[in-house]
Amino acid sequence: MKTTEQYRPLFQKIMLPNGVELDNRFVLSPMITNSSTIEGYVTQEDLAYASRRARSAPLQITGAAYIEAYGQLFEYGFSIDDDRSIDGLKQLAQAMKKDGAKAIIQLTHAGRFSKISLKDFGVVYGPSEMHVKTPVEHTVVPMSKRKIKHVIMQYADATRRAIKAGFDGVEISSAQRLLMQTFLSTFSNQREDIYGAETIENRSRFGIEVMEAVQKVIDNEAPADFILGFRGTPEETRGNEIGYSIEDFLYFMDRIMEVADIHYLATASWGKNIYKQTIRQGKWQDARMNQVVYEHIAGRTPVMATGGINSPEKALEAFQFSDMVGASTPFVTEPDFVTKLKEGREAEIDLGFSPRETADLAIPERAFKDIIELMDIGGSLSEEARQELRKLYPSF
Repeated sequence: MKTTEQYRPLFQKIMLPNGVELDNRFVLSPMITNSSTIEGYVTQEDLAYASRRARSAPLQITGAAYIEAYGQLFEYGFSIDDDRSIDGLKQLAQAMKKDGAKAIIQLTHAGRFSKISLKDFGVVYGPSEMHVKTPVEHTVVPMSKRKIKHVIMQYADATRRAIKAGFDGVEISSAQRLLMQTFLSTFSNQREDIYGAETIENRSRFGIEVMEAVQKVIDNEAPADFILGFRGTPEETRGNEIGYSIEDFLYFMDRIMEVADIHYLATASWGKNIYKQTIRQGKWQDARMNQVVYEHIAGRTPVMATGGINSPEKALEAFQFSDMVGASTPFVTEPDFVTKLKEGREAEIDLGFSPRETADLAIPERAFKDIIELMDIGGSLSEEARQELRKLYPSF
């Protein structure tokens, strides 16, 4: 069998700026299965899940690995905040790479959205003090300059651990309201110092310093073909209000690319069909978000579209304004999505799920705690499939 002609562009090879060649344009995007230990260590279930998807895409990115306990988003997510995590992460990298894929680990700090920090320590950090009512009423503690420097160092240390664990690269996320994005946002950043809200230069400073620190570790300790990826939300909106504009985001990216060798940029946000999202305000109002980003980056680094890409037709549509297309939830129930499409068997692609498939798909027995609600937002799997996945975790 051979690839149906209309999908052939998705199977062209691509070379990243550091010389790494990928066999096609698909990416397995980050998704936590919430199946690690409570301490954040990799389990056999994590390894089996990754191994089953080792052929899903030539570039694969882990779910969020938290760089410190105060930045933990999911209760059973990966930790990379301590050298004791390296052995398990080494096994995870090997499982992801066993069939030739490049394995990337995403480094994150959830900031004020760190529900686990709030539960365990009674505190979450952010750029500024905020009074928040969910999941319980609490106050966000503003980060001191010392704390900011500490977190920057933790990103660098996490990169060092990723290299030791044998990953082919790291991805730094400033998307979906994680800590780095909240510094860029006037919604959450009301500081009055050099990291504060007064100018876009100041709001960008934290992210730029993180990327400088990460790049320094890569330069000193990583192999020449080590991949550095970046994930960002191009516009932050809350109703009709703008936390930052796409103009701000493009400025941010230009500055980051001055201090770090970015080998791909992934766009991400909340909602359905993010790859089709349009700009809310400014000179690009109503323009396709990915098109604006893609045309601005202008070949400097590959752009990856994500969000709601769950069919061959959507992948082709997203590819209009991107160099790569990323998907996560479709690979949960259909790890062979890309293989079937490549072989001209797109009619066999099935995103449905029933419990009898759990073993074949290597889905962890109690997976996706706290994740189904995120799947509900994106809607990439059917309601029926999501309900069946809910049954894997009794607390739903």
